[in-house]
Amino acid sequence: MKNLFTALFALLLPVLASAQFSISGKVNDSYGNALQGATIRIENSTIGTTSDTDGNFNLNNLRPGKYSLKVSFIGFETEQKNVSLSANIRLNIALTEMLFTEEQVVITGVNASYKTPVTFTNLHKADIAKNNSGRGFEYLLEQTPSAVVSSNAGAGVGYTGIRIRGSDGTRINLTVNGIPINDAESQGSFSVNLPDLASSINSIQVQRGVGTSTNGAGAFGASINIQTNTRQDTAYTELNNSAGSYGTVKNTVNMGTGLLGGHFSFDGRLSRTVSDGYIERASSNLRSFFLSGAYYGKNDQLRLNVFSGHEKTYQAWNGVLEETVTAGNPRYNEVGYIAKTGGFYDNQTDNYTQNHYQLLYDRKLSDKLTFNGALHYTRGYGYYEEYKNDAKFSNYGLTPVVIGGVAITNSDLVRQLWLSNHFYGTTYNFTYKPNQRVKFILGGAYNEYKGDHYDKIMWTQQSTNIPPGYEYARDFAKKTDFNVFGRSEVTLGGFLLYGDLQYRHINYSFLGFDRNLNNVQQQALLDFFNPKVGATYSFGNSNVYASFAVGNHEPNRNDFTNSTPASRPKSENLKDFEAGYRFDSRNFSATVNGFYMLYKNQLVLTGSLNDVGAAIRTNIDDSYRAGVEVSTRVRIAGQLTWLANATVSANKVKNFNQYLYNYDTDTYDLTRYTKSDIAYSPAFIAGSTISYKPIKNTEIAFISKYVSRQYLDNTSTKSRSLAAYFVNDVRLAYNFKFAGVKNIGLGLLINNVFSEKYQSDGATYPDIESGVVKNYNYWFPQAPINFLGTLNVRF
Repeated sequence: MKNLFTALFALLLPVLASAQFSISGKVNDSYGNALQGATIRIENSTIGTTSDTDGNFNLNNLRPGKYSLKVSFIGFETEQKNVSLSANIRLNIALTEMLFTEEQVVITGVNASYKTPVTFTNLHKADIAKNNSGRGFEYLLEQTPSAVVSSNAGAGVGYTGIRIRGSDGTRINLTVNGIPINDAESQGSFSVNLPDLASSINSIQVQRGVGTSTNGAGAFGASINIQTNTRQDTAYTELNNSAGSYGTVKNTVNMGTGLLGGHFSFDGRLSRTVSDGYIERASSNLRSFFLSGAYYGKNDQLRLNVFSGHEKTYQAWNGVLEETVTAGNPRYNEVGYIAKTGGFYDNQTDNYTQNHYQLLYDRKLSDKLTFNGALHYTRGYGYYEEYKNDAKFSNYGLTPVVIGGVAITNSDLVRQLWLSNHFYGTTYNFTYKPNQRVKFILGGAYNEYKGDHYDKIMWTQQSTNIPPGYEYARDFAKKTDFNVFGRSEVTLGGFLLYGDLQYRHINYSFLGFDRNLNNVQQQALLDFFNPKVGATYSFGNSNVYASFAVGNHEPNRNDFTNSTPASRPKSENLKDFEAGYRFDSRNFSATVNGFYMLYKNQLVLTGSLNDVGAAIRTNIDDSYRAGVEVSTRVRIAGQLTWLANATVSANKVKNFNQYLYNYDTDTYDLTRYTKSDIAYSPAFIAGSTISYKPIKNTEIAFISKYVSRQYLDNTSTKSRSLAAYFVNDVRLAYNFKFAGVKNIGLGLLINNVFSEKYQSDGATYPDIESGVVKNYNYWFPQAPINFLGTLNVRF
C-alpha cells in the first residue's frame, strides 16, 4: 500500500507542479477607503500589479509555494504579507497612514477620513480626468449628491456656478491645498478666474453641511477642498486637447521632470480655452498656467506653487427674459444694447486676472508630531466695461453742460468698474498622533485682504467737460480674518469619538462711495465660536455616524452696501445635525445620510440681482433644510458599474414678508407667507452614471441628472420658478499606447443627447401694475445637444 501511494504521488507530482493559482484582494486605508494605484509586488521577482479604482488587485498564474507580498502606496506605511499558496487566496489589506509623508506637501487639517462623522464625497485623479473635457470646474462635481450646476453662457464655458443643498457659492468654502480661495468680500469663488484648474488637481473632497473646521469663510452649504498635483517620480509630457460645439477649443500642455537627484521635482502646465457660448455674445477667452517646484528631504519637504488665470468674457450674467425664451429665442442676450442704434456694444466684457503664490512646508518634528504650514499671496485685478443708455449726470457726480442755451443732463456713456485687490496670510496645522487610537490637530490661519473699488467713465456721447478715463468713485476695503481650531479623534474599540472647536475673529471695514455715489462707510467687528462633536461606530464593512455642528457666517459686501449702518444685516447662525450609514465592499457600496440644518437669521436670496448680476439677499429669522441623501455604487458585472445618488429635502422659510412695488400707488405692498420654499432649493435631485467597459481600456458611460422645480424667490409661486428638468449625456473613452508613447486617450462627450429644453438658473423682479402682479423673470437657458471631443497624448 505504501508503495502504491508513492507511485500515485509520483504520477501526480507533475500535475501539482504545473497547477496555477491566484492571489487577489483589496487595498484600503485604515478607515476602509479603497486605495487606487497601490503597488502589490512579490519580493525577489518581477511579478507585480496595481490596485484598480475600487482598490482591487489580482496576481494570476502563480505556482504553489511560499510568497512574500509587499504592498505600498504614497503616504502610507508599506505592508508585508507572507503567503503559503496551495489554492486561490483573497486578502484584505489595510495600510496605515504615515504621520509624515515624504511624497507630498499638503495642509492636512481640512479633510475628513472614512471614519470622521462628516458627510463627504471624494473624487480622485482618475475620476477628474474622465470629465475634464473643457467645461468649468463645477461640472466635475455635477454627479455628487445634492449638487446643481449652471452655466451663464449655456455651454459650460465662462461663468459657471454650483449650488449644494440649495446653497450658492457664497456659502460653499473652497480651499486649494488648505488655502482659502473664496473672495474675502463677495465670499464667492469664481472658477472662471482659474480656468483649467482641473488639469492640475490630484483630488477633491466635497463636504456637505458645516463639515470640519476650515480656513476662510464658514461653510453653510458645503466645503470643497482641492489638493493639486503631487510628486511624480518619472519625467513626463502630456498634451490634452478638446474641441466641440459653439467654437469651444481647449489646449493644455503638462510637463514634469520627475524626481531629480532624489530630492527635487518641477512641474508645469499651460492652458487656453475659447468658446463662443450658446447664448448670443457670450464668448470666453481664458488662459492659465500652473508651476510647481518641490524639495523632498528626510524629515521635511517644501513646495512652491505659482498659478494664474486670465479671463475675458462677454457679459451674459443677466439671463434671458422668460417671454423671449418661450417665444422661441432662448439665445437672445440683451446686455450691451444700444437704444439709439438698435445694435450692441462690442466690448461689453468682463476682464480679470488672478495670480496665486503658495509656499507649503511640512516638517516631521518627531515620530508622533508633524507640522504643516503655508504662506500665500493672491493678486487680483481687472474690470468690466459696459454701455449705459441715457445715463443721468447726477448719478456720476457730473454737472449739467449748457449747449446752445439747453442744459444737457443725460448722455449715453461707457464706464469701467475696477477692482484691484491683495489677499495674503498664513495657515498652519500641528498633528499629534501618539498611537493609532489618538489623533489631535491644532490649526488656524491669519489672512488679510485689501481691495480698491474704483469706477471710470471712458466715453460720453454728449460733451461733459471730463477727460476719457475720468474716475468718478473710489472705495477702499480692508478685512482681517483670524481663526484657530483644535480637533481630536479618539478610537475606543469600534467607536471613534470626534470633537472640533473653532474660534474666528473678523474685522471688516470699507469707506468711500459706491458706484451710485452713496456713502457706504461702515465697519464690522465679529467674533464666532463654532463647536462640532460626533461619533462613528464601525463594524465589518460598515459604519454609522452622527454629528452636531454650529456654524456662523458673516454678511458679504453687497449685504452691507445694499443697507445702511442703521439697517445693517445680521450674521447667520446654523445648527447642523447629520447622521448616516456607510457600507463598502468589492461589488457594492452605499451611503445614506440624513441632515437637519436649522438657521437663525439666514441671508436668503430674494431672487433679484443688482445692476452687475450679484444676488440680493435678506435676513430671515427662522428657516431650515431637512433631507436624506443616498449614494450607491453597484458592480452589476465585471464590465458594468452603476453609480447613483439622490437627495430628497424640504427647504422652508418661516414667516417670509415680501414687499412689491406698486406703480399704481407709488408704495410697497406687503404679502406675508407663513411657510414657503427657500429660493433655488429643489426638493428632489438625482444623478446616475452607468458605465460599461466592453473591452480593455474602453468605456461607454450614460450620465443622467434630474432636478425638480426651483423657485426664484421665497414665495413658492409657480409663475416665478424654473421647471424640473432631466438631462442625459453620453461619454465615450478609449486608451491605447505604443512604442515611445505612454498613453493615447480618445474621448467624446455628448451633452444633452435628447436636447432637453431647460433652464438651470434664473432671477425674478416682480412688481404690481394696474392692480396685477407682473413677473419679470430672467432665465439661463442651457444648450441643446452638443459635443466635446478630446485627444490626450502622454509621453
